[in-house]
Amino acid sequence: METFLCILLFVVGIGLVIKGGDVFVDAASWIAKALNIPTFIIGATIVSLATTMPEMIVSAFAAADGKTDMAIGNAVGSVIANIGLIMAIAMVAMNIVCSRKKYMVPMVLLIAASGVLYVSSLSGSLSVLGSVVLGIIFISFMSYNVVSAKSEAKESGEKKEELDKKKLGINIVLFLVGAAAIVLGSRLMVDNGSKIADILGIPERIVAVTLIAVGTSLPELVTTVTAIIKKESALSIGNIIGANIIDLSLILPICSIVSGQCLPVAAQSIRLDLPVCLALCVVAVVPILLREKASKLQGGVLLVCYAAYLGVSIFTM
Repeated sequence: METFLCILLFVVGIGLVIKGGDVFVDAASWIAKALNIPTFIIGATIVSLATTMPEMIVSAFAAADGKTDMAIGNAVGSVIANIGLIMAIAMVAMNIVCSRKKYMVPMVLLIAASGVLYVSSLSGSLSVLGSVVLGIIFISFMSYNVVSAKSEAKESGEKKEELDKKKLGINIVLFLVGAAAIVLGSRLMVDNGSKIADILGIPERIVAVTLIAVGTSLPELVTTVTAIIKKESALSIGNIIGANIIDLSLILPICSIVSGQCLPVAAQSIRLDLPVCLALCVVAVVPILLREKASKLQGGVLLVCYAAYLGVSIFTM
């Protein structure tokens, strides 16, 4: 009976995430256009912050409970899933053209965050200095987005159309409802998915980098699928990059603060998860910066790498 209830709540969680994501993207896109805010900025700030809430909540609770493997595995595993699965799907499904001017800073910050996390964890725990540097990267990322938004608004020189305050209010409510549905759905899915995995006797780290990581990344997946349908590639890529930077530069320092100590990092994470995370960031970002566009081949390579990573993780558990 308990197993059946877990499965039922898990399915309900998936439904909430999918529907919430659809409502969320529609409202975010409408608000962006109504306020003359660049779609990329919306994707890399508001959307990213909201869709990373599941990872933040799960990792913070895990760190508070002393489950550091789960806290780190969830954050890093989510980045790996976001790039190796979700961004890869976007690359295969859409023709993605990226302006180097707009994407240079966020993409460099993503690689920097991944590199700092790896280097500062080699001692077996996330150092205080590492947490501070990651925090600086997060602040730099958010500051850059604000400055970019102001700059683009000035350069456009277009007069803003008079806002329909009623429609704006409705879309803000839908935006919040969609975000809440994503968070609630992800929480139901992750909690009950973990219980099901526990019944099967799967180790905590494997649960974190697979089931929980993919589960908490579903908002990004739903956002990407919706963006593919609506042909909003800027929203999709901006959201994924922003979510990854936040996962690495905000969530882990928060976990360190919540746990009240340097965050211990499992040897398997140092040997496998962190290097894979850094490698995928480089493979996903460097070609785009050089060519100002992504290719289907690049997406295919990322998918193969992700599948290989999952295989090695499960085989070596």
